Amino acid sequence: MMNIYFITAFPEILRIILSESMFRKASENGLISYHVWDLRDFTKDKHRQIDDTPYGGGAGMVLKPEPFFRAYDKLKEIIGKDSFKVICPSPQGDVFNHQMTLELAKESDLIFFCGHYKGIDERVINNLVTDEISIGDYVLTGGELSSLVIADAVIRHVPGVLNTYESAETDSFADEMLEGPIYTHPREYRTLKVPDVLLSGNHAKIDEWRYEQRLKRTKERRKELLKSKTGNDFGGKDG
Repeated sequence: MMNIYFITAFPEILRIILSESMFRKASENGLISYHVWDLRDFTKDKHRQIDDTPYGGGAGMVLKPEPFFRAYDKLKEIIGKDSFKVICPSPQGDVFNHQMTLELAKESDLIFFCGHYKGIDERVINNLVTDEISIGDYVLTGGELSSLVIADAVIRHVPGVLNTYESAETDSFADEMLEGPIYTHPREYRTLKVPDVLLSGNHAKIDEWRYEQRLKRTKERRKELLKSKTGNDFGGKDG
C-alpha cells in the first residue's frame, strides 16, 4: 500500500476531491491510504498562527517553518525512517512529466507540503523538501490543487488502481506520443460518423490506424516529443 500525506492549511479542499472517482476507489480497494494533516495542528500558540510577514519587507505572508518541521518529525515517527519523498509544488521546481510519475509510483510513502500565500519559509525547502515540482509556468493560490494533480498522475501507475493498466500504458506521453482520437456509440450522431476502420473488426488494421493517428497528432501538436524517434517513426506516411 502507498501512503500519501498532505500537509496543508486548507484540508477540506483535499478531502472533498480525495473522496471522489479514482482517488476514492484506490482507497476503498486498500491500495492507497490518504492522510490529510492540518498545518495548524502543529502550532503551539493559542492563535494557531502558521504565517507571518517576510523578513526584509515585501508584500504577502509567508508560511512559518515551525509547523512543517514538527509535522516532519511526526512523519518520521509514523513512517519509521529518516528519509522519504517530500514534494513541494512550486513554480521554481522541475516541470512535472510522465517519467516523474513512474518514479514516484515506486515509492511507499509520498508527502506533499502544500504552500499558500506568498510561499513557505526557505528553511523548509532547503532542509526537508526532496522534490520541488512545477505543474506549469503559472501561479496558483496554493499547493493543494497542484498536489492533487501530481498525486492523480502518480497513483494511476500503482498496480491495481486502474481496472486495466493498459489504459495508463496507452495514455499520452507513455511512449513519447500523444493519445489518438477515440470514439464510442452511436456510430453516427448528427451526420458525424465513427471512422469505418474502427467498425471493421480487423484488429491489425485498427492498431495500424491508431498508431498513425497518434503519430500524426503528435507531429501536429507536440513535434518535440518525437526527437528520439528516427526513420519511419518520425516521418510517417504523411511526413
